[in-house]
Amino acid sequence: MAVDEIKEFDAELYDAMTGELSRQRKSIELIPSENFASLRVLEASGSVFTNKYSEGYPGKRYYGGNEFVDRAERLAIDRAKALFGVPHANVQPYSGSPANFAIYFSVCKPGDVIMGQNLTDGGHLTHGWKTSESGQIFKSVPYHVSAEGYIDIDEARRLAQENRPKLIWIGASAYPRALPLREFSEIADSVGAYLVADISHIAGLVVAGMHESPAKYAHIIMTTTQKTMRGPRGAIIMVTDKGLEKDPELADKIDKTVFPGMQGGPHDHTTAAMAVAFKEAMSQEFKDYAKQMILNSKALAEALKKHGFRLVTGGTDNHMMLVDLTNYGKGFGVFAQEALDQIGITVNKNTIPKDPSSPFYPSGIRIGSPAVTTRGMKEPEMEEIADIMSACIEEIKDSSLPSGKDERQAYIRDFKKRIGESARLRELGEKVIALCDRFPLYPGLEY
Repeated sequence: MAVDEIKEFDAELYDAMTGELSRQRKSIELIPSENFASLRVLEASGSVFTNKYSEGYPGKRYYGGNEFVDRAERLAIDRAKALFGVPHANVQPYSGSPANFAIYFSVCKPGDVIMGQNLTDGGHLTHGWKTSESGQIFKSVPYHVSAEGYIDIDEARRLAQENRPKLIWIGASAYPRALPLREFSEIADSVGAYLVADISHIAGLVVAGMHESPAKYAHIIMTTTQKTMRGPRGAIIMVTDKGLEKDPELADKIDKTVFPGMQGGPHDHTTAAMAVAFKEAMSQEFKDYAKQMILNSKALAEALKKHGFRLVTGGTDNHMMLVDLTNYGKGFGVFAQEALDQIGITVNKNTIPKDPSSPFYPSGIRIGSPAVTTRGMKEPEMEEIADIMSACIEEIKDSSLPSGKDERQAYIRDFKKRIGESARLRELGEKVIALCDRFPLYPGLEY
């Protein structure tokens, strides 16, 4: 993957590219929605398919010269259908959010009632949160998690009976346990709602048999392809046999909503990269990877608990965990993210159920195992990571979020300066680099 032409033509961009490659190589990536695509996926994503315009679908394009694009898209479609056990797949959505809106406008009308997991309880923005268009175009009735952090199925059932939603989401962005697919299928069926499984986070686990598939429970399945699937940044919408039984025209409705309803030409280079990623996901190597991903997640969870960290639900069934930092103070997730980033451990601040602070200054962090597992790390390394994280948090444990907005901004600026000058954090950062050097990322790739 030579980029000499960029180096000669645009030194500023080249510096950004080399800087990002170095950051990825020397950092422990724990954000559960991020991963490292293979060189094959990267090459397909940067291929000559970038140059083509392909409005329409294979065999039904509005432009000429699409015979090879058709071939690539059919490969992606056929592999997606085989991986997930579904009769129909649309691989053209640009990403997860527009894919979710395409689903809405395929089966709902403005003002219809929808249900999804509340954002601050681990749900996704596009599942009806008030600042998302999904919560403004449709009447959103969110369900929540219990005090222990598990989805409150009894509440969801009651809300469905009371509000008779047209569509119900099952799937989350910060939920560390297995999804209750059977229970939500029963709830949706009892009120005649479409059940849509957003498995963007767990798709790789599903295809590897490490999480139950939603194919027999949901009418529609949506997933992004860059998380546990290790593919490019795109999305697919799938219709199940159950979906076609409910509405034989459902697949056609979704295709027409994606194009021409909401999108123009697909990103053919992304489609090609999806085809590569899906072929990789069919391998035994990928199944082994998915199994190790869960082993690593559980090992990291247990190691953090030994250090005294609180985990929402007390652990994990999948690739992620949610760390409750309220014992350090409300809004402490902001400090944890900044300090960990300073030493080269990348996490994201995140709300926890019943968070005493706001989404802008949340009290938890969300972490996961996909990227470190891709690098080849296993259970012993998860213990090392937990040791480093604990030492980092210990160094900043006295930080406290002021109540006033202006005070907060000034305090955080001062906090960033202090951690930048901390000898202890520099020492921990060296440990992170040493660990990363034992598991090289993209060996042989040079910019």
